[in-house]
Amino acid sequence: MNIDGLGENIIQQLLDKNLITNIADLYTLKLENIASLKKDGKKFAQNLIDAIEQSKDNSLDRLITALGIRHVGSKASKLLARKYKTIDKLMEAKFEDLSNINDIGPIVANSIQEFFKQEQTKDLIKKLKAVGVNTSMKEEENIDNRLEGKTFVLTGTLVEYTRQEATDLIEKMGGKTSSSVSKKTDYVLAGEEAGSKLTKAQDLGITILTEEEFKRMIN
Repeated sequence: MNIDGLGENIIQQLLDKNLITNIADLYTLKLENIASLKKDGKKFAQNLIDAIEQSKDNSLDRLITALGIRHVGSKASKLLARKYKTIDKLMEAKFEDLSNINDIGPIVANSIQEFFKQEQTKDLIKKLKAVGVNTSMKEEENIDNRLEGKTFVLTGTLVEYTRQEATDLIEKMGGKTSSSVSKKTDYVLAGEEAGSKLTKAQDLGITILTEEEFKRMIN
């Protein structure tokens, strides 16, 4: 859930003390539970409690990622959130529909279905709803789909964006990124000192975008 201050060490301590067994339990932790993990830990505990509370409002794709479904990482989670809009609709999704989503396929689709069939999963979702965790895609998340179906490859050093920021913008608008250039690539976003990926894109006749052209495209 991308909670500030909640690292692996803290999670392990919470598990060892039987304070949590799943992610829903994080939202029932008390200040004194967390403060006991560190010497003079009241300030740390309050900051973590605040961060946990703020995470209730996370985007749907972050929740899907946090569930730990086998084969489903952040990129697949974003695709699923955009497609189904709510965790309830995702839980009811048919195998055929899931497997037809680009970059999901039958193996991941089967993993999703098996995960949501489990009673413990259904119980976990109920608990998350009960403590107020967001389980729906927010209107502001769905910016537009102008890049839907388009594949980008990023190469070189960008000035105004980090690679992750550019990737997030592309995915929010329905596009996707790839690490390698192929005939299926639609655009190569080339920053400074672009190398072999730029050369291959030129050889294949793929559209090359400067950072300025990319900015105009998304704005």
